[in-house]
Amino acid sequence: MIFREALTNDIKQIQVVRNAVKENVLSNPGLVTDKDCVEYLTLRGKGWVCEKDGTIIGFAIADLIDNNIWALFVHPDFEKNGIGKTLHDTMLDWYFDQQKEMVWLSTGPNTRAEKFYALQGWRTAGLYGKGETKFEMTAEEWKQQQQKNKTKQDA
Repeated sequence: MIFREALTNDIKQIQVVRNAVKENVLSNPGLVTDKDCVEYLTLRGKGWVCEKDGTIIGFAIADLIDNNIWALFVHPDFEKNGIGKTLHDTMLDWYFDQQKEMVWLSTGPNTRAEKFYALQGWRTAGLYGKGETKFEMTAEEWKQQQQKNKTKQDA
């Protein structure tokens, strides 16, 4: 597997992953357009992909304008292989290198994603949108989470 920065020519495969997920499914796939992806990858922030045999199997995108994690998805066929965590950690390291503003995201309640973010040290901050769970993370909380992860690895 290869982890690398996302490029605009990856968008077709990014959309395949986004529309393959079993949780946090888009009610209307047209809500996230290729144009939106270009904007988030080139103007608003940055993205990363995980590629296996030339096929994108996961991606993450951070938004510096709204201080938001816009997307983090792994194709269902490749879940539980550490791809989401690697994309997550890469994205947050980059985000907090760029700015010190708190970052937030939202995800469906009672989902594996919600549990994943809680395990990564995200703090619950109420509800967002149509009943999604809102999470927040500060630069200091991220630094503390990295220390916890390092301590676990060293043990």
